[in-house]
Amino acid sequence: MQNALTGKRVLITQANEFMGPMLCEVFAEQGAQVLRSELMLSDPAAAQAVVAQAGDIDVLVANLAIVAPSTPALDVDELEWREVFAALVDPLPRLVQAAVPGMLSRGRGKVLVMGSASALRGMKRASTYSAARGAQLAYVQALGVELAPSHIQVNAIAQNFVDNPTYFPPSVQANPRFQERLAREVPLGRLVGAREDALFAAYLCSDAADCFVGQVFPVCGGWVAR
Repeated sequence: MQNALTGKRVLITQANEFMGPMLCEVFAEQGAQVLRSELMLSDPAAAQAVVAQAGDIDVLVANLAIVAPSTPALDVDELEWREVFAALVDPLPRLVQAAVPGMLSRGRGKVLVMGSASALRGMKRASTYSAARGAQLAYVQALGVELAPSHIQVNAIAQNFVDNPTYFPPSVQANPRFQERLAREVPLGRLVGAREDALFAAYLCSDAADCFVGQVFPVCGGWVAR
């Protein structure tokens, strides 16, 4: 795949976290004009401000991340629940409401959510995080169907065990217990490379992927299939 995003203006949120650094690198290599935002978007006014600063965009990549709590479900308090949803879920409709009207006026556009496979397979001590990631995917499916007739494709990557600095930093990867878990739980036997994931994201944001509507694509080395 070469120059798949030539001429496209792409806004990538939280560009310094989760998949942001590699997304910016790969999208630029594919010819996109990458518009980076490093702001957390929990503040209700932040999404509108970020989109306004970016100007007209062809593609919105909602790359949202927060350190995942590991609280037992019965111990989750209201503050944890609200903080996680404020970081991962609440920004989505705000970003869409700010960015999509411009796409509608131009007759095309793409929205890609960088989500999590934790919404597709149960995990202990992850009820808050998994619920928020699940809400992201449900939103993508509904929004994708709604916007498809207007030639705007909305999709999501549901990932886990993908190399990234937020959830799998070098300190985690170097832990022998993590390597044992990787070998035990992931059929691929290794982390998915950050570049592998970002190249797939670039494809989904390209004109070659116009046929995908409200799709959720697991990228997790087969973890959800076990």
